[in-house]
Amino acid sequence: NKLQRHYQAVADLGCIVCRNQGIHSIPQIHHPYGRTKKHVMKVLGLCPSHHASGLKNDYVVSVHPWKREFERRYGSQDELLNQVDRLLEAE
Repeated sequence: NKLQRHYQAVADLGCIVCRNQGIHSIPQIHHPYGRTKKHVMKVLGLCPSHHASGLKNDYVVSVHPWKREFERRYGSQDELLNQVDRLLEAE
């Protein structure tokens, strides 16, 4: 279905943060605005380290639970979503 195809296309991009650092990694699907019907298509691919590992060090920070620091280092989730959308449109 359309949702599964979209999630697969996002996953195929890899972790958007790692991608921006020139690294390819296998992502998990992250829902910045929750899994509500209104926002179900707004997803990022984030590797486990950038998603929910709880890490916060000089090398990596995960969005869960460090959202503010994650966005300071890597850009807002809106900016990352826009980047993902542009990459998907280019394919």
